[in-house]
Amino acid sequence: MAVEVKIGITDSPRELSIQTALTSDKAFAEVEAALSGKEQLLSLVDDKGARYLIPVTKIAYVEVGSSENRRVGFGAA
Repeated sequence: MAVEVKIGITDSPRELSIQTALTSDKAFAEVEAALSGKEQLLSLVDDKGARYLIPVTKIAYVEVGSSENRRVGFGAA
C-alpha cells in the first residue's frame, strides 16, 4: 500500500509527487516534524528507493494521501 505525498514548492509551478511505502500516519508525522521547526530538511524515500531532501523553507504545502489501493479499469468506481 503506497501513500502519495504531494509537496508544493515555492517559486515552482509544479508540485513534487512522491509514492512512499510509509503508512499515511508515518508520512504525516515525518512532514509534521519537519514543518514544526525540528528539522531543516524534509527527508522522504519513495517506493523505488529514491531519496528526496526538500528544504523546509521552500515548502508551500503538503498533501498526504490515504493508503487505499487505486482501482484501474472500466469497473473502477
